[in-house]
Amino acid sequence: MPLSEHEQKLLEQLEKQLHEDDPKFANTMGSDPIRSWSTRHVIIGVLGAIAGILLLLVGVSMQAIPVGVLGFVVMGAGVYFATLRGAAFGKANKGKPGKAKSKSSFMSSLEERWDERRRDDN
Repeated sequence: MPLSEHEQKLLEQLEKQLHEDDPKFANTMGSDPIRSWSTRHVIIGVLGAIAGILLLLVGVSMQAIPVGVLGFVVMGAGVYFATLRGAAFGKANKGKPGKAKSKSSFMSSLEERWDERRRDDN
């Protein structure tokens, strides 16, 4: 269910106030989807996939099944690493957000944190 214009304005005001009151927390909870893709991870993943393809081709040309299987695994790991959005690397990004969040997921993440606090208190 999409937000009404009034609700969107209220949400934008809340985010602006959060950025003014606590910029460090706002950056960790940020909703900037551009930051979620790490160029370094994409490049390393693509290079890993290329190395895996080369290993796979060498294994096939030498008729060495273990080398071909290793190449396939390396290729798959490279693709997986390239497609990660940085959720697992949020702490390594020095406080930058680890995953892309839309404005609606900003509120849902706050609600999740609130629920976790309430569970910890009980």
